[in-house]
Parts: sequence; structure tokens; C-alpha cells
Amino acid sequence: MRKRSSLIWIGIVVVVLAVVLVLYKGHQKDESKASAAERPSSTPAARVVAVKRGAIEHVLTLAGQFQPYQVVDVHAKVAGYIKNIYVDIGDKVHAGETLAILEVPELNAQLQETVAEAQRAREEITRETHEVQRTESVHAALHADYTRLIAASKAQPGLIAQQELDNAQAKDLSSEAQIDAAKSALAAAKQQAAMASANRERVNDLNDYTHVVSPLNGVVIWRYADTGALIQAGTSSEVQSLPVVKVSQSDLLRLRVPVPESAVAYVHVGQPMQVRVDAVNRSFTGMVVRFTRNVSLDTRTMETEIDVPNKDLSLTPGMYANTMLELAHHSNILTVPVEAVMKEGDDQVVLVVNQQNKVEKRVVQVGIAGSHLVEIKSGVQEGDRVIDGGQGKYEHGETVDPQLAPSPNNDIMHEAGSMIDLNTESGGAE
Repeated sequence: MRKRSSLIWIGIVVVVLAVVLVLYKGHQKDESKASAAERPSSTPAARVVAVKRGAIEHVLTLAGQFQPYQVVDVHAKVAGYIKNIYVDIGDKVHAGETLAILEVPELNAQLQETVAEAQRAREEITRETHEVQRTESVHAALHADYTRLIAASKAQPGLIAQQELDNAQAKDLSSEAQIDAAKSALAAAKQQAAMASANRERVNDLNDYTHVVSPLNGVVIWRYADTGALIQAGTSSEVQSLPVVKVSQSDLLRLRVPVPESAVAYVHVGQPMQVRVDAVNRSFTGMVVRFTRNVSLDTRTMETEIDVPNKDLSLTPGMYANTMLELAHHSNILTVPVEAVMKEGDDQVVLVVNQQNKVEKRVVQVGIAGSHLVEIKSGVQEGDRVIDGGQGKYEHGETVDPQLAPSPNNDIMHEAGSMIDLNTESGGAE
């Protein structure tokens, strides 16, 4: 019995020793794997990007302000008191629409007077016409008498006394002169009628001027007078006349942009400009339609204008907008990230990883540079892999493990001009 118990204990000890041995060997394998993982690789990794074709653009960001296309102070053409005014600030008006009516009592009397003068002139023409007809009839009779006496005298000399012939001739000539006088009086009557008609039309026009009308389609942005106010005629330079209202043409706006002197050479009629209006969250493409061709001596800028249709009046004069003026645009060019290009003396170089994953140092010629990309004119080809960053860790001819990283195709570089940021707390110009 005692011998059997000893064998059991020996078996238990052997099993425990076997388990400990297995665990110990497994731990050694794990340590060897960890050690192998911690040992550095003999081939260094390199971040590379592919040479691509893309576009690089330079734009100048400028702040502009919307202005009405036209602003007109609407004056009365005659002096008078405002009888009715039909509009107020903010009202939309159309060209020819009556804005106010003036009361000018003396105009009614003048109009009636001119009507009477025109009627009298027409009656005078009628009277003088009849007078011409009468004198022509008298002349015809006297001339006929004189002609008969002359014929009788020639047929029988001495039959008609010479005194009678002379009297008949004098009456004939006198009647002819009366015709000329009657015709002159008729012409004078017609001239007087024309003057009376012109005077009537003048006074009638003045009476029409009591209706103050809008000269354009727009919005009333200010009202200067109320009912009963005395308004002086805007055609008189001797008195300071007060406008009735101010009308702004707002269905078409001018976006006025001050372009700095350094960018004036890039401005021309038809030049597209990107416009962003943060106040109404709206973006669109505008076009330069005019510029002053003059640089201000005070600000060293040139005023440039873009016409912006505004049929729905969603844009309000005085609003700010941010615009982008294109200074340069190069498309379909070879590009690499700016960080991939190094300067060595007077040369620009890149590190290219060839098909054998060996590093090659190449001199390149660079062109336009953007914020993130730079143009490569020569030295590399499309599809070449260049090291992007940390070039100092690699040597020419060294074998590397290339790790391809993504890079953008296009780049837009915004040059500092002036910009309005309505999202900042201050809302000021940058």
C-alpha cells in the first residue's frame, strides 16, 4: 500500500515538471518573436508621391461693395405745393409711374388764357383770309374796268379822256397793293396763331409737370417731402430746390472692386471674377465690364466694376462681397508637392525612387508655385516617384522601401489683397 502511494506522487511530480517545461519553451518563442519584431529592418522606408499632371492657379482675393446702377434725386419741374404723394421708402417704382402730384393754382388760369389766345388767333386768321378774298375780288373788278378802257381808247383814240384812264389805272394798282397788304396781315395772323399755340403747349406741359414721375425702374430709398410741402422747381439755378424722393436702380447693381496697382495689368474687360456674398450665402461668376484706367494717388488702387443682375432684389446696395481675380493659370503641367523640391546652391533638386527602388538625385527646373504644388518643367517625367519630405535621411544610390502617398492634382494659391469675413466677431476687413 505504501509503495503504491509513492508511485502516485512520483507521477504527479513528473506531470507538473512536463507542464512547466512546455510553458517555459513557449515563453522563449514569444520573446524571440518580439525581439525579431523590434529589430530594425535593413531597408529604410521612404514616403513618395507620383509626379502628376494638374493645374496651378494664382488668384487675388479682394473685397468689393455693391452700388446701385443709378441713383437719381427726383425734382419737380415746376414750383408748387404737394397735393398727393404716393410712395415712401422701400417702395418699388417703375419708369413713368406718378410719384406725387403738385398743386399750382396759377397754372390753371394761365392754361385758360392760352386757350383763349389760341382761339382768338384762329379767328384772326379767318378774318384775314376773308380780307384777302375781298381785296382780290375788288382788284379783279377794277383791273377789268381799266383793261376795257384801254381797249376802247386804242380802238377809238380820243374817245376816253386821259384823266379817266389815269384814274382807272391808279385804282387798279391800289387794289393790287391792298391784296399784298391783306396777305401780309394773314401771314402775321398765322404767326400769331403759331405763337399762341406754342404758348398753350408750354403751359400745358407745365401743367403736366405737376405730376412728378419716376425716371427709371427702381426702389425709393429716401423721401424728402410730405403732403402740403412747398417744392421749388428743379430747373431753376437761382434757388436751392429740395428733391421729392430719391430713387435707386437696384435690379442691376455695380460691384465696385479696388484693384491694387500691382494687379492692374491683369484687369481687362470680360475678365471673369468669382464672387462670394456671405451675407446671403451666394456665389456666382461675374465679369469685368468697366474700369477707370486710373490709379488713385491716395489708395494706389484702380476702381473696377462688375455688373450684377438683381431682379429679385436679394442683394442690397452697400453689401460687401469677396471677389477673386485670376492672376495666373497653368493647366496640364507636371506637378509635385512643394516639400519634394530642395535647393542645393543655385540648383533645385528632387530625390527620385527608380524602378529598382534606388534613390536618384535629379536637378529640375521649376515653374509656377502654388500653396501646395509646384510646376516641374524638366528633370522628371509623369509617373516618376519622388520623396516627399525628410530628404536629408537618404543618399544617392541608396535602396529604400517606397511608401506611396496621395497628392492633389490641382492647387489654387490665394494672394493677400483684402477680404471681408462676416463670420468673424469683428466682421472687419482682413
